[in-house]
Amino acid sequence: MAESIGMNRILSPHFTLRELIHSPLARRHGMDNRPGPREVARLARLATHILEPVRTRFERPFTPSSGYRCPALNALVKSSPASQHIRGEAVDFELPGIANRDLAGWIRDTLIFDQLILEFHNPDVPDSGWVHCSYRQGNNRQMSLIFDGRSYREF
Repeated sequence: MAESIGMNRILSPHFTLRELIHSPLARRHGMDNRPGPREVARLARLATHILEPVRTRFERPFTPSSGYRCPALNALVKSSPASQHIRGEAVDFELPGIANRDLAGWIRDTLIFDQLILEFHNPDVPDSGWVHCSYRQGNNRQMSLIFDGRSYREF
């Protein structure tokens, strides 16, 4: 399965597979967080359609904090069993020096995406939380939400 997939594989001009599967938590728990070929193809689309335009617009390098999660890792972080991270369709990230709300607002107003969530955001703290964004091939819902740690609302 994933053993034949090179972890240094380039997914887009600025992002590698290693960056989108990196997980210190998985490593600490001895989990194999390598995706299969279908998930790698989805991660490449995610990098191309979400991460690259963000990097270009804001002109700064960044490394996603969470991309692909194997089912065991996803369960360990207490995420939904239906999480798009498991399918290689979602990524969490922040940009140094850019307020997360501004980043999410630009994505919402500019890109095609499936789901955009400004997660654990506190309006009084611009750098609070992070941006979760998903992309799937076709039928992207353009769903924009804010999650404050308790409830979701439209963004």
